[in-house]
Amino acid sequence: MGVRQSWSKNSYYMVYLFMIGLFIGILVVNVGHDTWIVDSNLLGTEMILRLKNSIPEGEGLFGYVLKHRMFTLCMLALLSTTMVGLPVICVYICYMGLSAGCLLSVAVIRYGIRGLLFVAAGLLPQAFCLVPAYIGLFIWAVGLNRTLYAPRTYLDGYERYSRQFYLKKGTQLVVVTAVVIMGCLLESYVNPKIIHFVLKIF
Repeated sequence: MGVRQSWSKNSYYMVYLFMIGLFIGILVVNVGHDTWIVDSNLLGTEMILRLKNSIPEGEGLFGYVLKHRMFTLCMLALLSTTMVGLPVICVYICYMGLSAGCLLSVAVIRYGIRGLLFVAAGLLPQAFCLVPAYIGLFIWAVGLNRTLYAPRTYLDGYERYSRQFYLKKGTQLVVVTAVVIMGCLLESYVNPKIIHFVLKIF
């Protein structure tokens, strides 16, 4: 019961941090309207035209996406074993929200409903794998970090260096990695077709 409550609590913290970053991203774009909209080509006509004509897909894109996702996964997993693990994870979650807020705001300001459709197209269908995987990764990292560095009273029945604990954590990380790879496959082979379809309305 305690483990379930801990996972639920950590999930809520992640949502709060992401929403804070999202709000800051939206605020930044609206306050710096000239910088993001007038003087920038982010999601501008030229960029949309390039996307229409040159969206990569297949093996080339898969290699790039897989390398990027695996690097992030490995770095967070390694950092979670250090004292700075929790602050870094929290900052990364806020950064993800900030990036999403900036992109969403620019898309909506430039194209309205079409901008929302474009952002949604850029996330589907890989988000169905990547979002749960990253949630699992963050909760895994927080749990590992707290177990390594929290007082013994917070270990929830596990010893810091027990074989059982590390076997469980290793299995969880393998599952998360497998889901991320599935998401990368969808992002490389399915998502480009969805983006091409949505770009027809631009």
